[in-house]
Amino acid sequence: MKRCAFLSMDSLEDFFSYDQMLFDPLKAAGWLAEEVSWRKTDVDWNDYDVVVIRTTWDYQDDVEGFMACLQRIEASSAQLQNSLKIVEWNISKSYLNDLQNQGINIVPTLWFNAFILTELQHGFSHFDTSEIVLKPLVSANADHTYRLTPENLKQQADQLKAVFAEREFMLQPFLTGIVDEGEYSLFYFAGHYSHSILKQPGAGDFRVQEEHGGQLKSIQPCEEMLTTARHCLAALPADVLYARIDLVRYKNEFAVIEIELIEPSLYFNMDAESPQRFVDAFIEMC
Repeated sequence: MKRCAFLSMDSLEDFFSYDQMLFDPLKAAGWLAEEVSWRKTDVDWNDYDVVVIRTTWDYQDDVEGFMACLQRIEASSAQLQNSLKIVEWNISKSYLNDLQNQGINIVPTLWFNAFILTELQHGFSHFDTSEIVLKPLVSANADHTYRLTPENLKQQADQLKAVFAEREFMLQPFLTGIVDEGEYSLFYFAGHYSHSILKQPGAGDFRVQEEHGGQLKSIQPCEEMLTTARHCLAALPADVLYARIDLVRYKNEFAVIEIELIEPSLYFNMDAESPQRFVDAFIEMC
């Protein structure tokens, strides 16, 4: 049988992962799949036909080491999915600039490479909002993401300055729609639409990840969502095995909050047919 490594982390104990739902349909298609931590240094990637980047949800703690791992895989005989080219484009949220330059509606954003309190304070008037969200350009699982008012921005300034001393970051208006309505995710495998969900934050929070108490619901996307997602896929610099396109309603339109191409949860638990769709896409591309 052919061999596939699902790139993961040392422990998924505190996370929700559904990738093992793929292992049986992959085996039926002639592929033996196993999870391998990207932090392992004794792996011969030539032993695998394909390596799929999946639950590497701690890569932001050592981006240099993570990229070095991907470069070793790229240099081996194994095929890397998604490709190194895609990872290099997607690993910094500055890719949102590329989307905006191609006419795609994104959440309004200011970009920073240094923490200067007065410049951040200007964000409230710039966005005409009473709350802002501060997040690193390289992050996963909502790590180091802050929802701030003018008061607690000033109160937490020293802490935030330390957190972002060596991190480029972005500033966005806090979107009440994320709390009131939620965040939509559309999933595509090898460019083919698979399924969609609505992610809503738990009580008293604004983060939609399950690890932070977020709730999930399957939905049927409207045509506006599907059109936005198609434009996003067309804007990518290379073909992808999987893509998750996250949308939020902003001023009565859908705006892209992120395109996840490195390690998104694909929520196979939310659609019974989605594991087989993924495997079909995998066979198509690999």
